[in-house]
Amino acid sequence: MTACPTGIAHTYMAAEKLTQAAEALGHEIKVETQGSIGAENVLSDNDVRDADGVIIAADKDVDRSRFVGKRVLVVGVAEGIRHPGELIERVRTAPVYGGEDGGAGTAAGAAASAGTGGGKQRSVGYKALMNGVSYMIPFVVVGGLLIAISLALGGHPQADGGLVIPDGSFWKHVNDIGVIGFTLMVPVLSGYIAYAIGDRPALVPGMIGGWIANTGALYGSKAGAGFIGAIVTGFLAGFLVVWIKKVRVPRFVQPIMPIIVIPIVATTALGLFFIYVIGRPISWVFTHLTGWLGGMTGSSAVLLGAILGLMIAFDMGGPVNKTAFLFGAGLIASGNQTVMGMCAAAIPVMPLGQGLATLLRRRLYSEQERETGMAALFMGLFGISEGAIPFAAARPAQVIPANMLGGAVAGALAGTAGVTDAVPHGGPIVAVLGAVGGVPVFFLAVVVGAVVTALTTVALVDLSERGKGGRGAPAGAAAAPAVTVAAGAGAGGPSGTAAATGTRTEAAPVPAAAPAPAPAPAAGEGDEDGVGEEGSAGDEGRGDRAQAPADGHSVPSPSPEVLSGYLTARTVRTRLAAGEKEAAIREMAELAAGTGRVTDVAELVRVALAREAQGTTGLGEEIAVPHAKTDAVTAPVVCFARSAEGVEWGSPDGTKARLVFMIAVPEAAAGDEHLRILALLSRKLMDPDFRARLQGAEGTAEVLAVLAEIR
Repeated sequence: MTACPTGIAHTYMAAEKLTQAAEALGHEIKVETQGSIGAENVLSDNDVRDADGVIIAADKDVDRSRFVGKRVLVVGVAEGIRHPGELIERVRTAPVYGGEDGGAGTAAGAAASAGTGGGKQRSVGYKALMNGVSYMIPFVVVGGLLIAISLALGGHPQADGGLVIPDGSFWKHVNDIGVIGFTLMVPVLSGYIAYAIGDRPALVPGMIGGWIANTGALYGSKAGAGFIGAIVTGFLAGFLVVWIKKVRVPRFVQPIMPIIVIPIVATTALGLFFIYVIGRPISWVFTHLTGWLGGMTGSSAVLLGAILGLMIAFDMGGPVNKTAFLFGAGLIASGNQTVMGMCAAAIPVMPLGQGLATLLRRRLYSEQERETGMAALFMGLFGISEGAIPFAAARPAQVIPANMLGGAVAGALAGTAGVTDAVPHGGPIVAVLGAVGGVPVFFLAVVVGAVVTALTTVALVDLSERGKGGRGAPAGAAAAPAVTVAAGAGAGGPSGTAAATGTRTEAAPVPAAAPAPAPAPAAGEGDEDGVGEEGSAGDEGRGDRAQAPADGHSVPSPSPEVLSGYLTARTVRTRLAAGEKEAAIREMAELAAGTGRVTDVAELVRVALAREAQGTTGLGEEIAVPHAKTDAVTAPVVCFARSAEGVEWGSPDGTKARLVFMIAVPEAAAGDEHLRILALLSRKLMDPDFRARLQGAEGTAEVLAVLAEIR
């Protein structure tokens, strides 16, 4: 079985490699592929019963319950591509799977079965964190936006500049729904981190643990542990469940272990551990931080503002943030409104800064992150700092320091000018409502802090992505353990985006009988070979009839149809000029534009590069398949190009890409058809003879003749 998180090219490449190796060794093999298109060639009960062993080559969680009693070898999908013969030999002596993980192919269980080391465990942790963040984001967006909208439309300004929503009103109910979303946000983060590690039995202890972490009253703290506490409880719950699963129990107890025993034991142990062991230090720190800040009120306002800004930005609603906030709010009653003014300037900096970062460097962020960024900008205007939590949870090493730097700058500027705030709230909304004294400096502090956060975030994220572009396989392409009987998962884009390949057409020689060539046609009307609209590249690259151009001269015979006509003579380039990845993608996007199907080349390039930032599309074997799913193209288009020197693509096997395919599809066309084409392409490229003939083909016509074998 082969599978990966995206389920595109690697799924089918691993399947083809395993099939070829089995045939060469004289074995029968059946490979189930679990790609984005769904499970294909599914293993039946008879297949499993008769099998000598099961190879699971995958980078995502898979169900192993049907393989109990069989020899099971679990590896990453890259191993299925690079060492298929070795895996077939190893599976003959692999341990018999006894369902120790409760029948679920969890990341942690797979890692244990594969005997992986610390590097793989880090990959498991990263995937678990991303799983929690992906489920948390809708709660952040829904909760934050409903609260902001209810305040904007249903809030009544008060004499002191505050904003209150009347009890029992329509907008109060909307606000309450938003508060529920925010309340569930932290438990959901914790629960789905645990779920990714320990599967379903870990979901309940993870969620309840996250709720406990966020409810400071349970352990004597005025503020809960926030999203940082949720990350801690999520990992604790996940690995605790994995450990409990390893405990041997009588056979009659095994059926109730995942639904009764494990959730109850793990939830109770984790909850009491957090309350009595972790919660007390949090409460102690909270108390002493408040006392320490109280002793600084006579110190430099700049220093105090910077410290409060750092604290506000650190955990966005967690204990450190709440300590600073409650300290400032408590001093309002005593007549000191400057401390709250420092806090109010820092509170919106994180969501505004992270939202701004997604606008400044869009290619560094996925589509979902950019949408979250827009929501964060809106939340920032209303002083809802939690809008930045998804970014901090996904990239803590880059985002939290950037948030803290921007918060410190905003707090220090507000402290320098003596900005005041008469209500316990922050963000531009309180200034608009008249609660802030020193409004111009307040807005200056917010803007400068947000810009500092955005620029620092972009710099750190960019630096991190460049680091991933080295020899090591980037996130999303790393070979994390999962399941194989004969199935593979690819390096395709999110939501099953097919790989986009870009290439340029080389101009064919003008026939001897022809005079000077006619002027180059407009995009979509002809190609560089002079083929008419219904020629080999006609009808947007799908025609199959040659037609004489307007000047009446003869034209080359029609080219063979390749990949359902998505790849044509005008999307082939026998020599790629670019020497590095970004330039190669740009060159191929321009080649695709020659078909008339690309409305925005820059957007196509941006989407393709954003896909690369999530994980390389270099497949190894000197192959790269960049791809993009975007409405910047009006119909699917496939390009091919060869590079004599090779382009560094970050491939798992370290080879440079010499055969580059680019696939670009509109959002509405990202379905079964382009995945079918990608599967055909991936399997054929695993044939060394095919690759050699493709490398040696002279001219566009010969290249197309070789590519026509893909069926």
